[in-house]
Amino acid sequence: MNYLSVETVTKSFGEKVLFTDVSFGISKGQKVALIGINGSGKSTLFNIITGKESPDSGNVAFRNDISIGYLDQNPQFDPEGTLGDAIFSRDNPLLQLIRDYEFYINLSNPDTKQQQKLQDLLVDMDTHQAWDYESQVKQILGKLNLYELDKKVGHLSGGQKKRIALANLLITNPDFLILDEPTNHLDLDVIEWLESLFSTQQKTLLMVTHDRYFLESITNEILELDQGNIYSYHGSYSYYLQKKNEREEQQVKEVEKARNLMRKELDWIRRQPKARGTKAKYRIDAFEDLKTKASSNKKEDNLNLEVIDRRQGKKILELEHLQKSFPGRTIMKDFSYTFKKSDRIGIIGKNGTGKTTFLNMLTGKIAPDSGSIDQGQNTVVGYYTQQEISFPDDKKVIEVVTDIADVIKKPDGNELTASQLLLHFQFSPALQYNYVERLSGGEKRRLQLLTVLIKNPNFLILDEPTNDLDIVTLNILEDYLEQYNGCLMIVTHDRYFMDRLIDHLFVFEGEGNIKDFPGNYTDHRIWTSEQEEKETAKPKENKKQSAARGKEKTKLSFKEQREYEQLEKEIAILEEEKTKIVNKLNQGEGSHEELTKWSMEIEELNKKIDHKTDRWLELSEYV
Repeated sequence: MNYLSVETVTKSFGEKVLFTDVSFGISKGQKVALIGINGSGKSTLFNIITGKESPDSGNVAFRNDISIGYLDQNPQFDPEGTLGDAIFSRDNPLLQLIRDYEFYINLSNPDTKQQQKLQDLLVDMDTHQAWDYESQVKQILGKLNLYELDKKVGHLSGGQKKRIALANLLITNPDFLILDEPTNHLDLDVIEWLESLFSTQQKTLLMVTHDRYFLESITNEILELDQGNIYSYHGSYSYYLQKKNEREEQQVKEVEKARNLMRKELDWIRRQPKARGTKAKYRIDAFEDLKTKASSNKKEDNLNLEVIDRRQGKKILELEHLQKSFPGRTIMKDFSYTFKKSDRIGIIGKNGTGKTTFLNMLTGKIAPDSGSIDQGQNTVVGYYTQQEISFPDDKKVIEVVTDIADVIKKPDGNELTASQLLLHFQFSPALQYNYVERLSGGEKRRLQLLTVLIKNPNFLILDEPTNDLDIVTLNILEDYLEQYNGCLMIVTHDRYFMDRLIDHLFVFEGEGNIKDFPGNYTDHRIWTSEQEEKETAKPKENKKQSAARGKEKTKLSFKEQREYEQLEKEIAILEEEKTKIVNKLNQGEGSHEELTKWSMEIEELNKKIDHKTDRWLELSEYV
């Protein structure tokens, strides 16, 4: 069953042709990733598919009887609307019922009118058999850490808006999902949950992502947009890499063969008299085709840039007893660390635990509440931030670089010009003289990265460097950083990038706690899983032992305290509902069908009450 057909689509901007006669289809159950370097036309093709742009020629058609959901890279919502409005579709009455139920059940001190409304909603939830669906919705909201449904969207960050859009998509559950960078701005545990969800469910997907672990786990087909053509690989990301390499090797052989033949044909062309006979015309036409093929040799722009060592002194950076907090939130308490030469540190932790605040303290953008940061005399910090630098639109790309340095001295004494450096970063000579305003988002991020590296820092901090960069650029950057001899600190949600480059982690656990873990991200994930298995395997304690442990354990977290309070309300409401139905049964006035129905409702209510009471008792041990 074909869900999407793209037929002979062509698109160009002025003289720049992005792609010509691109065709492909996506059937039910396929999980397809569209990849390509920045500037290849990937985003434009995605916009054509979603109807944001029109092709110069060709057609895009979806199957008429399917629902389609689109996740934008930077979703926009009405800033005056609430989180609940953004998540729950107004076109779906069942979702509106669940939204209202979630709103009223979460009220802190409901008045009489609100309590009555909640009673009515409980009846409606039973009538429409919405409890299972509500449970699924609650799981999705919980995984994405979305609770305050009455909060205004205008007060939320870009990452929170991305999670809202994702929640809306997963809750409405369309037949065909189109996802633009779905892992950007998500916590690592949310990425892994999403990865597990998509890899195990029979979803139909089309996505653009640079997350290579995500690609490997989910996709069963890769579409590569390369030099205006589309290439299809039926398999995972690792299969694509293997077949792409084989294709390019074959292309090199064909180009070399065409060049050898072209030399012979060129000699023949030159020997012919000017008045050629018609019998030779086919050979002249064939020569023109050969010339095109022989000149199509693809040149990969690899970053073969020698890393220039800047001398580091004995003291690099020393942190002593750092403390930092904001109203209602502790970022760091009594943290100390002495950086060593060639440290390669990854930083992980949930959004809001203070990762970017920590980096801003290291770079002097904000001050700690107490403690000291002592930087060595020879330490030069380079900081690549999440926030995109606003380059002047009236400047050309090469001018941005030459404003920092015209040339770089290499270890052998030779010089590398700004233009040569730009070539290493995949800026062709024509692109170097383009104005910055004409660059794509990914190209601007690549230029921003270049402006950091050109200063040759010996302490390099990269905050989410993989966002908006294509996979080719990521490979180039990884190759460069593997040679880098200074201190390297990385905050990223790209697990592949982190695994390849770092050797220990600062784990931001929340409430000001930071753990130094020896190993990369996968090592930490395996260790965490082993700890969870050990905890699960422990024999169950009796209530006395559990109570004793409860005294040793810290009090409930904010989330657990909220759950505890909500359970009390829910249990009371369910008990009241049960009492009403029991009274109906005791009166004995109902028909046989009604009596049967009420008995089943009581049985179902008892199950819910027992389940919620067990959890309430578990939490009450730590209150």
